[in-house]
Amino acid sequence: MKKTILFLIAVSFVFASTNAQLFKNKTKKTVAPVVVAPVNILTNDVDSMSYALGLNVGSDFAKNLKGIPGGKSNIDLLIKGFNTAMRGDSALMKSEVANEYFKNYITKAQAKDIVIKKASGEKFLNENKTKEGITTTASGLQYQVLVAKDGAKPNATDTVKVHYTGTLIDGTKFDSSIDRGEPISFPLNQVIPGWTEGVQLMSVGSKYKFFVPYTLGYGEKGAGNGAIPGFATLIFEVELLDIKPFKEPTPKVEIKTVEQHQAVKNIIKKSSKK
Repeated sequence: MKKTILFLIAVSFVFASTNAQLFKNKTKKTVAPVVVAPVNILTNDVDSMSYALGLNVGSDFAKNLKGIPGGKSNIDLLIKGFNTAMRGDSALMKSEVANEYFKNYITKAQAKDIVIKKASGEKFLNENKTKEGITTTASGLQYQVLVAKDGAKPNATDTVKVHYTGTLIDGTKFDSSIDRGEPISFPLNQVIPGWTEGVQLMSVGSKYKFFVPYTLGYGEKGAGNGAIPGFATLIFEVELLDIKPFKEPTPKVEIKTVEQHQAVKNIIKKSSKK
């Protein structure tokens, strides 16, 4: 709600500027050009703060506006609606109707977006699985061996060290340990299912390309503050650098009685004689 209010403040400046420009253009058609001195709106701290706020919030909201389901909006009408509400003028919709309409629109647009995203991922995977060198597992994970190596393979409980690059199916890169210049280590059973399954196919030194359906990736919600959208099919190039086998922790023996204490001393004594 705070961001929306702040954005609307920014929009008012845009609308005022637009009206001023339109008025100037109409004036030019009927009146001879005159030299107009520039207007300095930053005459005090409040004005400066207000303008800075407008720029910052407007820039931020312009980016967020692209995330509206369907990806479309009419900026002119958005500004007009805001200006109408701010001035208390007669509106095309009552506020209750506007709220209900907006909510229904978003719900329908989200449902439509989900269908489109699912269909896009399914189409990509269906076409990709027919390409040479692509293998599809029972879970739906697809992979391609880029560099093959022999050797031990990790178990799900092992910790692995890898270099990787992740992209969306349109080629957008969302993460890369290579770009950061530092590989990453993690327990293999604590990442997305596509990685847990896929990296177990690899030996140290090998490099695979994985095509991960959303059901084996980040699911319906996505991740990375929107960098990975919900229902996204993902592509990873992964190089396995090291495997650290899982070791069961040594259980601690609690010595509670004198007899237990003596028994431990006897074991140590016998071991030292050997």
